[in-house]
Order: sequence, then C-alpha cells, then structure tokens
Amino acid sequence: MSAQRPGRRGRSGSGSRGRVRLVYRSLQSAQDYLESGDHGTAFAHYLLLLNLAPELKEIIRESFQNTLFKWAEELNSLSRIQDIFDCYEQALELYPNNDVIWNSMGEHLFSMGFRDEAAGYFHKAIKLNPDCADARENFYRVANWLVERWHFLMLNDKKRNIAYQRAIQKAVQSGCMSVLDIGTGTGILSMFSKKAGACQVYACELSKTMYELACEVVASNQMAGEIKILHMKSLDVEIPKDLSSRVSLVVTETVDAGLFGEGIVESLIHAWKYLLLPPKPVGHEGPTEGFGRVIPLHAVVFGMAVECKDIRRHHRVCITDVGGIQVNEAITWYSPVNSKLCNGDAAEPYTTERMRQVPGGYTPLTDHFQAMTIDFNSLQDLEELTDRKPCRLCLPVIKEGMLDAIVAWFVLQLDDETSLSTGPDEETCWEQAVYPIQGVLGQTVKCGDTLVVDVSCKNSYLVFHSIAVLTQENRKEIETNTASDHLACEAELCNALANLQTTSDPGMTLQCMLESSEIARLNNTHYNDHFKSALSSILSSLMPMDNGTHFSQIGDDRNRDMNCENTNFHNSSDPTFDTLYLLDVSEGFSMLPLIAAKLAPIKVFSSLEKTQQQATLSTLAESNNISKDQLEFWHNYLDDDSTLLQRPQSGKLWSVIILDSIETCGLIRQGLVEKAALARCLLRPEGRLLPQCITIYGMLIDSEALQQESAVQGKEPTLGLNIAPFINQFKVPIHVFLHLSTLRYVQLSEPVELLKLDLLGLVSDEVCSEIKVKVHSSGSLTAIPFWYEIYLDMDVSLNTWCESSHWKQAAFVLDNPIQVNSGDELLLNICYHKSNISMTVNHV
Repeated sequence: MSAQRPGRRGRSGSGSRGRVRLVYRSLQSAQDYLESGDHGTAFAHYLLLLNLAPELKEIIRESFQNTLFKWAEELNSLSRIQDIFDCYEQALELYPNNDVIWNSMGEHLFSMGFRDEAAGYFHKAIKLNPDCADARENFYRVANWLVERWHFLMLNDKKRNIAYQRAIQKAVQSGCMSVLDIGTGTGILSMFSKKAGACQVYACELSKTMYELACEVVASNQMAGEIKILHMKSLDVEIPKDLSSRVSLVVTETVDAGLFGEGIVESLIHAWKYLLLPPKPVGHEGPTEGFGRVIPLHAVVFGMAVECKDIRRHHRVCITDVGGIQVNEAITWYSPVNSKLCNGDAAEPYTTERMRQVPGGYTPLTDHFQAMTIDFNSLQDLEELTDRKPCRLCLPVIKEGMLDAIVAWFVLQLDDETSLSTGPDEETCWEQAVYPIQGVLGQTVKCGDTLVVDVSCKNSYLVFHSIAVLTQENRKEIETNTASDHLACEAELCNALANLQTTSDPGMTLQCMLESSEIARLNNTHYNDHFKSALSSILSSLMPMDNGTHFSQIGDDRNRDMNCENTNFHNSSDPTFDTLYLLDVSEGFSMLPLIAAKLAPIKVFSSLEKTQQQATLSTLAESNNISKDQLEFWHNYLDDDSTLLQRPQSGKLWSVIILDSIETCGLIRQGLVEKAALARCLLRPEGRLLPQCITIYGMLIDSEALQQESAVQGKEPTLGLNIAPFINQFKVPIHVFLHLSTLRYVQLSEPVELLKLDLLGLVSDEVCSEIKVKVHSSGSLTAIPFWYEIYLDMDVSLNTWCESSHWKQAAFVLDNPIQVNSGDELLLNICYHKSNISMTVNHV
C-alpha cells in the first residue's frame, strides 16, 4: 500500500502541471484571438479557461467582459438572438454578482423590445451595485415604458379612489360576493372588494411588470391568500381553469381618454358571455344574489368644438414660408391623428391633452353636447355598439373663431349614486380626447353657423367625423330632431352640403404625413428663421464671391437663372471651386437642407428615409427653383446605415453638419457628444458644426402638481392601502414633456446657468458643474425645471422655453422636498453623463 502512495503523488503532480499548461495555453489563445478580432473564438477560450481555473475570475474579469460585449454585438448584427442569450447565460453563471453584465444583458433585451425582461436585469444590476449609473439610467428609461406616468396621478386622485371604493362596497353589501377585477394594475380595486367583504376576489393583469407589482402590493396589505391574481388577458380567462365559477361582479377601469381605447367593450362582451352571472332582469324587485353586474354601470360621452392655437400648430401646417421656402398647395399635410385613417393598423384617431393646461388656452366654439351613451350592463348594447349607424349631430356655433378640434370626455356612472367626470373643467387625473380638424374644415366659423358631426365607435375607438360647416350665407332650413340626435331629413342635409366645402378629396396633391412634433417644428418660424440666419452667415464665410457681390444676392441671382454660367459666384463647374457639402442629420422631417440650398448653390444631403417625405422635399425643391442636382438623400448612398456620420465621398469632407441636439420631450438627444466628436472629424478645416454650444438653464420651484405626477404621496390618497413604496420603485428623477407656461408652481429663485456643453471641443461624455443658487422666496423645493439655449453660432441662438418653441421642458424632481427660506443659498451639483442629466441639492 505504501509503495503506491509516491506513485499517486507523482501522477497528481504531473496532472497539475498539465492543467497549468492547459490553463496557460487557453489564456494565451483567448488573448491572441481577441487581438485578432475573432471574438467568438476568444470567448470560447475564456469559458474554457474559467472552468479550468475559476480562481482567475477576478484577474481576467475586464478582458472577459470586453470579449463578451464585442461578441454579443457581432451576434446581434447577424440576428443570432438565441446565441446572445446563451452567451450571457454562461457569463452570468460564472459572474452571478457582476452588475455590468446584468446591465449589458438588459440593454440587449430592451433594444429587442423585451421591456419587462430588461427591467428585471437593470433592477438586479442596481441591487448588486446601487452606484451603477448606467444601470440606474437604463432602469429609469424602461420604467417610463413599463409603468406609465398616469398611474401616479390616478393613485393620487383621492376623489376617484373614494368613488370606486364606495361603489364597490355598496355592490358587495347588496350581495355581489364574487368579484373579478379586469386590468387590476396595482390591485387597488381588488383590495377594495376584499375589504368590503367579498368572499372570492380574482384579478387579471396582462403586463408582467404590473402583475408582479400587484402581487407584492397585495401581499404587503395581508391579502395574498385572499386575492387570486392571474397573469393574463381577461379574454383568456376560463372557468373552471382560472375561476371556480361565474362571478357576480366585474370591476374595471380599462378606459382611456377616448373611453373605448383600452378595450373595455371587447373585454365586457367576453365577460358577460363567459365569466359573469346573468344580469338582473329589468323590473326585478327581489334580492340581487344570483345575478351579475359591472362597475361602471354606464358612461355618457360629451364633446365641444374648440379653437386652440397649440392644437392647430401641432396638427396643421399654418404657414406658407418656412425659412424662405414657399410651401405650396400641391402638398396635403396631415398628422397621424386622423379619424379618416382609423383602421385596424392605424394609429388612434385622437390625441390627449389636459385642456386646462394647454399653452395659450382654448375657446369653446359650441356648447357642450352629449355625443353617445353606453350601458356596460347590457350585452346587447355592447354588441351593437360597433354596428351602430353613426349618430349625426348639428351643433350651433356660439362664438366666432378658428375651428381647430373637437374635444371629448365622459362621465363614468359607477352606480346609481356615484359618478366620475373626466371633463376639462374638473380637477381630475384624466386627460381629454382631442380630435384635430385637418384639411379644408380648418376654417373660421361664425355665430349662427352649424357644425355637422358624425359620431361612432369604429375598431374599438370613439370617432368624431367632421362632415361640414353650414354657414349662414348658404345654409338651408334643416329640421333637426334633437331628442334622437339625428337629422329628420337626410336628403335635405345632402342638398345643403352639395355645394359646401366638406372633408375634401386630396385629388392629385401629394400627401405627406408628419408627426405632430414635426408639424410644430415646421410652424416654428423662430426656429426656421434663426437657422436661415446662421446658415447665411456660415455660407457667406465659406463661399468665394467675385466682383464684390454681397452674399444675400446669391439666392436671388440663381433663382432668376439656375443654369446661367455667368454668375457672380464660383459654381461647381469651375475647376478651381471645391463644391460645398452640407449634411443634415435632424430627426424627422427637416426643411433645413432646402433652406441652405436656397441660399447658395451647394450640395445638400437630407437624412430622410421615408419615400413619401423624400418625394415631398423634392417637390418643394422643384417648386422653389432649387436644382434637382443640389438635393440628395443621404441614406441612398450608405452601404452601412448604422451611422449617418460618414464622409460624403472618398477624399471629401463636409462643409457643414447639422445635428439634432434636443428631443421634443425636453431631453438632450442620446449620444450627442459622441456624434459631435465624430462630426468634427468629418468636417473640412474651415467647416462648421451646428449647433456649436448648448447652455442649460434652470430654476428652483415649489410644485405640488409635479409631485403628484411623479410619485404616489403616501397612504392617504390610496385610502390607507400600502401601495406607494411599490409603485414608487418606478418613479424617475426626470419629468419630461412639461409645459412650464401652464404648470402650477411657485418660483423660488431666478433662472441660473446650470451647465454648458461645448460641442466644438468637448471630447468626454461626462461634464459636471457646481453652482450656488440664492433662494428669493420661501417654500418647499420640489423640482428644478430646465431648458436650453442652443447656439447655432455665437450670434444666433434658440431658446427651448419660449412661446413659439416646439420643444417641451423637463424637470429634475427631488425624492424628498427641501424646505427653504428667502435668502438661503443652495449648492447644486449637476452632472451630464451619457446624455443624461442628474442633480444633487444641498444647503450651503
């Protein structure tokens, strides 16, 4: 026995040496393949190495991460999605506590559209490392998708919560002992039902994030075993698989600003057929046990026609001159919010606004009118809704003004005694549905005119069809049966409308659909004229001229004769003149290339991709006497369109590059500093980058309204239920799409400069500043709204907080408000990191 022991030790030593050699060879191979760019093979060798020698994990962690990320990028470019998941799964088995890998996997999931799953990975990364800035910023970004901001407003709406609690309590006490909550969200209506005494409570929720949140909330309120929460659509709920039997009460608030947009009609038709007990017969005086019912009981839809400048400028091109470019009638512009486009694949036929907070306000042009009623407790009424003939209304105009939109809202009757109104004059969490009026109906109406409107439910959407305006001058006598809401004589109306402008047929005009933010930018004369001024200055400095000709004459001379060889400036046919190239990489539809081409005979490149929008820009170029050789579409030249910032052609550089720096929502565009650094490398020595600099301004404010929209304010608004700590996990520090002009707040300081981004010299994507701010009014500091001064050059700038701005503002909302007194000084630390802005505030 003893003779064998030395031999065994020898073999063990030999095996150990062999293992060391194998580890060394694997490490060397991994490094060699990594250096050669073969990331897949390098990753395989690193996996082998870490399985052989797990003690090396920390030593090679950085190299392993780098290899993983590069290999995942290659797999993504090849659409090998499952291989990406497999690689990250292997990596997390080796590094289960690595916040960087968890965050990176979340980024891949988010880019693929798996927002629920991405949120889980970001959340795990933050738990592992609360200081992981990238994971926190990613989580904030995905939180806006997963838990929409209206959840906070709705839960803070104590009046709404009391109304639902009262209606549910009354129903349960009358004998409705089994309840199904459709679209439970945080579970608040389910918990109201259980607290009212219901024996069986079920809840269903489709969103994975909200389902998990509801489970946590219900458990925290000691009802985990008493409420069964189902992660599914109500349309997929079955008896007895999911529910033991039919329920006596369905509670739901699956309604949007347009009432039907969340699918309440379809879900209640299904519920009445398969999940609810039959309704109580009309006239039945006995007990309610054995019958089914729905909360809400029914709804009444109301509307009014309005004049509203802000709605108009977002949905109708109102000007004929855009920075010197004439916008002719050969183009029909429209926004996606259009009732005529309401089909199975189209966008909603309405947008939403809180009308009492719309910049510039609004003017009612008609009285409030009742448009429709719907009984949620009648299966027949629900089934007939989409088949109903449109209800035709004749609305007398009561005030002269521009007909811009029909605004709709509803009263939700929860039971015989309790109702909720979403009207524009109410203090409510609800917004109103806005139906912009486009085309020829966008006209001035006068007292005595009549607006004829059709109302219907189409493809599960409430739709207002604007038919015509009957003016006093050419209207005929039309009998109207106001009680039944339809015209007594259809033929008479048709005769009256025959010679009127109605919803027009665009005929041979070119149609161009733009997002509302793109239309608002077209209508922003301040924006277009300032860009024209900056471009004129820049091109005059770059463009050589003969005979002392002033630059402003160039456009006029060229317009008279585009092919004239005897011009006062050098042109591209002159071998001594090097053609100037301008690249506009603005997001969405931009007229800046045409504005520049109108100023001088340069080559302009637009980054538009949509064929319809390219055709529109080409048509405008032709009608404005811009040579077709001047305008090009940059995407047509790109072999790799992963980045727009490339050389115009081999051996050439750009003369001017225009970057889109600020998003409409009020945030700096992602990757702006990196794009600016790349753009500078692609410019000629004398070339110019627009914008050159961005200054961020802000001020201290006290705003309860912002607090209400940003987080649930404790247990009081939710009537003692513990919901706030769970839903507030999804609050974000930056609130976007603000209208500072209508936000209710108390200003606590003067505006101050917070930070400056020099796009001509900045190389780091992290810029920080520290400033002192003096308080001039006492109050509770709740937020710091901010906006931008965008310097196109040193003499021309754009402010994103002005009356004509198409940009909204943003605000940093404090987790905990700070009480301040007049005369106090606060120290603000502002950090710009990877296009995100963060702040800390302390007393000096």
